[in-house]
Amino acid sequence: MSSNPLIPATNPSDPYNRQSQTFPVLRDDQVERAKPFGTIHTYSKGTILFDRGERSVDFVIVLSGCIEIYEHVKDGTRVITVHEKNEFTGELDLVNGREILVGGRMGADGIVLRISREQFRKLIAAESDLSETILQAIILRRRGLIAHNQASVTIITSNHSADLLRIERFLKGNGYPLEIIEYTDPLATTYIEKYDIKEEDLPSVFLYNRNELLKRPGNLKLAQALGLSEEIKEDHIYDVAIIGAGPAGLSAAVYAASEGLSTVLIECEAPGGQAGTSSKIENYLGFPLGISGEDLSGRAQVQAHKFGATIALPYVVENIDCSTRPYKLSLDHHCRIQSRAIIIASGARYSKLNLPEEERFEGAGIYYAATAMEGDICKDEEIIVIGGGNSAGQAAVFLTRFASHVHILIRREGLEATMSDYLIQRIKASGRISIHPYTEVTELRGEQSLEEVTWKNNQTGETESKSIRHLFLMIGALPNTSFINRCLLLDKKGFGVTGQAAAESESWTLQRAPMMLETSIPAVFAVGDVRSGSTKRVASAVGEGAMAVSQLHQALVELADMG
Repeated sequence: MSSNPLIPATNPSDPYNRQSQTFPVLRDDQVERAKPFGTIHTYSKGTILFDRGERSVDFVIVLSGCIEIYEHVKDGTRVITVHEKNEFTGELDLVNGREILVGGRMGADGIVLRISREQFRKLIAAESDLSETILQAIILRRRGLIAHNQASVTIITSNHSADLLRIERFLKGNGYPLEIIEYTDPLATTYIEKYDIKEEDLPSVFLYNRNELLKRPGNLKLAQALGLSEEIKEDHIYDVAIIGAGPAGLSAAVYAASEGLSTVLIECEAPGGQAGTSSKIENYLGFPLGISGEDLSGRAQVQAHKFGATIALPYVVENIDCSTRPYKLSLDHHCRIQSRAIIIASGARYSKLNLPEEERFEGAGIYYAATAMEGDICKDEEIIVIGGGNSAGQAAVFLTRFASHVHILIRREGLEATMSDYLIQRIKASGRISIHPYTEVTELRGEQSLEEVTWKNNQTGETESKSIRHLFLMIGALPNTSFINRCLLLDKKGFGVTGQAAAESESWTLQRAPMMLETSIPAVFAVGDVRSGSTKRVASAVGEGAMAVSQLHQALVELADMG
């Protein structure tokens, strides 16, 4: 991708408008410093340097001639942009083990500098100014692909189903370009006829580079088909396995990998956790204008990959065997991981209403996240947000951009005890948000999706039914600890006990007390929302992830001494 993208940028925030950053031209001295890390090759016009679907593709700098970057489309290939002298190839595939999204070929006879993946890591470690230029460019290039639906997959759908929302969230959460077309759209006709797609097959996903259609794929099948799954080395003993890629898990992965520890981060869906679904986090240190959870988690992923961490997804940890060392983690789909230490950062999930029909409406009227995806679904409609914490407040404020009116339902008298003041003031200042204290939902009705909601004021006994099709549920916190299987000491609510309190467990065998974030099993830590007594804030989770790594070093030394 070069200083002349062939598809022009029209949006001021489009990465293609930031040409000097997205498509930088390296100085001659920078190219000279890069040369010792690679080898020089001469190629003729039309030579394929790499193609979509390959892994561990070389980093290439153009010395003369040019390289065309192309995407696979329905009718063959289409050139996205052209790299010329002193420009370089690559986007996020350079720092992770996933399949590349685009292809590259010589647009003219020329000479290039090819740097292998191993040498590329050495280059960005040794040359800080080159590292900054390259990393900024590859992040912006992926954003450009997403903004322009380039190198994307096509989702064919007939409605806003739970499956569509799941697939869309999975792809967007993992930074994958996509486009959505309706089953009745003429653009879908070719796919429907060629692959005999019926409505019960929707949503279906078409992969251009493989000329393949997946009908209602699960997340794992989709990840494998798109090359999002990174290699899990079952015979390798990792220094640390991190369970959960929310802010705490991502922080732990960045610090562990940056300190040279062999690190694997296991995530069942997409990195970010609950924070990843926040439209804007405004009280996170260093971001006075706020940052979306998606952007925060996306940047953290790049950092973790940059230092060599493996992000294994979408896998569910089903069991931890703490009886032997190294510890063994059993994942779904018959995978296993061995690790000297474990950091549990599996977070918490929102509680449910425990009403009849509730499960049937999940993803079809009941949602646990408030992003632009959900916002598009509820345009110009009245909606409900249940909850009095910051997540609920952020959701309510954000959704006023889409909904005609937002009803906040809380069981308490007010928001002051549970929500940050800056959010309360925004809610009060909005003419499109109503707060309903002492109120809870008592009934949900609908056929294929949610159509009507009844709520009750528990002080007055008054009930009200409204034609509402979208309800955002953000109440309580239930720990994701079902996989622990009595391996660790948990509190009465199921959160992981750490520190001095964990020493009361029979499984604690060392003479010293557990460290602050250490559980009842040596070298097994709990951080973030899953930890008993934790502060439910993004900054706290990030800090605990970093702190756990510092404590982990001491635990690893002790275990090594014990043999």
